[in-house]
Amino acid sequence: MNIRSLTRGDGVVIGAAVLLFIASFLDFYSVDCSGQFCDKSELPNLWDSKLFPVLPTVVLAGIVGAVLIIAGRFQPQGRNLLGLTLDQWGTALTVFAAWSSLWTMFGGALEDNDKVGAGVGRILALIALLVMAAGALLTQRIPALKAPLMGAPAPQAPSPYGAGPGYGYPGPGGMQQGQAPYGAQQQPYGAQTGQTGQPQHQQQDQSAPAQAQPAGPVGAQPAAAPAGDFAPFWFAVPVARPLYGEDGSPTQIAELAPGTWYLAVDQRGQALVAQTQDGRRGVLQDTTGIQRG
Repeated sequence: MNIRSLTRGDGVVIGAAVLLFIASFLDFYSVDCSGQFCDKSELPNLWDSKLFPVLPTVVLAGIVGAVLIIAGRFQPQGRNLLGLTLDQWGTALTVFAAWSSLWTMFGGALEDNDKVGAGVGRILALIALLVMAAGALLTQRIPALKAPLMGAPAPQAPSPYGAGPGYGYPGPGGMQQGQAPYGAQQQPYGAQTGQTGQPQHQQQDQSAPAQAQPAGPVGAQPAAAPAGDFAPFWFAVPVARPLYGEDGSPTQIAELAPGTWYLAVDQRGQALVAQTQDGRRGVLQDTTGIQRG
């Protein structure tokens, strides 16, 4: 679960769900007690069984809808329930809860008395559900709501002592990023290396006498390996970068965040087909600066 996959619209949904939960414990009715004694402590809230079916249609439907929307952000693409994704079910529930809450504002048996009106709990619940439904419906349509909830951390400044540009998080095998095994030199993505871990342009046959070298260095590899010889590898990105659908559509399906390792499963030209930790796959178009594990 990567919290950086949440958007600002998801933050709106979470905030509205918290407001709805608070409003459910406040008074459903308001009473004008001017000029006479009355006991306001007996006024019901949205959890009171006397107000059935307000509890399941307003409170529970809204909270469960918000939970489904957020849970859907961490599910692999294509997984659904009865033909709909979790966020689609959640959006439908939030709209239904907002519609139900709106109808609670139009009177009731107790409100035939002009001294009884809508309480603060009922009003706040309606506001929270309207905001929640708007956030659920508009997140994928408004760029401001579609932006990541948490910005990417600033890249680490290079060391003044000439150390490597390690990002400071452990690698897939527990090794600290920026470190290389003994006798091997770590190379950025795209550099061709020989069997000793050194760059090919420095690799020479030390046992041969000084003479004209052959056309290519010993153990050289082709500049571009065939697609069938691609070997999956782990990599990390220096800054947050979008992951697009494998079908070539411009729709962003996820965001790769610094501090997390991802698996490259295929290569398309300069782009990589990457798989996130929750199983989603997409195309990383910008591979500059990535570091292999």
